[in-house]
Amino acid sequence: MSTHQDHVAHALDIDAVRSRFTSLRKGEFTFFDAPAGSQVPDEVGDAMATLMREASGNTGGYDPTAQTLTDLVSKARERAAEFFGGDADNIAFGGSMTALNFILSRAATRDFESGDEMIVTRLDHDGNVAPWRELAIDRDFVLRTCNLTEDLRIDVDHLRSLVTDRTKVIAFPWAANTVGSIADIAEICEIAHSVGAIAWVDAVHYAAHQKMDVRAVGADVVLASPYKLCGPHMGMAHLEPRVADQWRAYKVQAREEHPLGGRFENGTRPFELLAGLCASLDYIDSIGGFGAIEPYETSLAKHFLNTLSSDFTVYGPPLDQRVPTFLLTTPGLDAETISRKLAEEKISVWKHNFTYEVGLPEVLPFEGDAVRVGIAHYNTVKEIDHLNAVLGDIANHR
Repeated sequence: MSTHQDHVAHALDIDAVRSRFTSLRKGEFTFFDAPAGSQVPDEVGDAMATLMREASGNTGGYDPTAQTLTDLVSKARERAAEFFGGDADNIAFGGSMTALNFILSRAATRDFESGDEMIVTRLDHDGNVAPWRELAIDRDFVLRTCNLTEDLRIDVDHLRSLVTDRTKVIAFPWAANTVGSIADIAEICEIAHSVGAIAWVDAVHYAAHQKMDVRAVGADVVLASPYKLCGPHMGMAHLEPRVADQWRAYKVQAREEHPLGGRFENGTRPFELLAGLCASLDYIDSIGGFGAIEPYETSLAKHFLNTLSSDFTVYGPPLDQRVPTFLLTTPGLDAETISRKLAEEKISVWKHNFTYEVGLPEVLPFEGDAVRVGIAHYNTVKEIDHLNAVLGDIANHR
């Protein structure tokens, strides 16, 4: 008879995966804080260090270093495009998802008029709210907020009721980094396009767990951050030319107009980060891609939910409508206490205080903070069992 451990082991060679991470080989801590930033395999740091040692310079010259960097930029666009399910010319890189979002949102709205409307949701990270909120203040735009269903997914019916002929942007998360809810992305994109609005997608959290195909779902702007998927801290986006080619970029005069994504990249590109990005995407492919990652993470998530103490409440939709990220509370214990006690047992979770999800607490059935458990593909059944055993002890000794 096969055990649960046997079942999940067939999906991914977890021992081989973990051997590539110094932070995991050390065994000092168990990491369930991936939504705040994943662990990074050694080869990513090695690629960044090698690039800085051997080819630190700039593009545009005629020496081997300049050619190496030119080739690197092209490779990074191609690898990112494969990851998004789009085209290399349409990839833009930035300092972070939020920084890139501010740049792109300002270019997109140059021709908007006073009274034009944008819609965000209560599930959004502030990185996909603040750009629109500040524009609304500066330019007299109207910012509307879409509500959630009882199981904390985007309420598509409410979204439809908010849309008017003045709606210019619908901004939303492909998956929430709080409760893991996955959006009905194709339907939301269709709603946006029905009034000529831009479907503006924060895929930072989704991109770490499931394969993207931005063209298939009809998304116009899709943003992600490699640091959530075993890569460096930076931002990247895929832009739909039908929409973005009309924007006049905020850029220095010398910046080229082609490829499309490149016109939105101000300053010298972060070449060492691009090297790390390529290495992280190569790493994901080498372990089987999301064809291996998704079923393995799902199996871990099922095990987590099946063995979690009944003293804890988990918020959000069923597992088939979410990525493996869970918000937890238990009566009589605050998130600070739980997180510190877990840390004493060398388990890292996140004390989630909703600093960057300002619209969500208003609809949650509790006040205050919560514990966020974020499962990643490098976690194990043994780690899940340890986490749930300690959570059970904490609840029993409150």
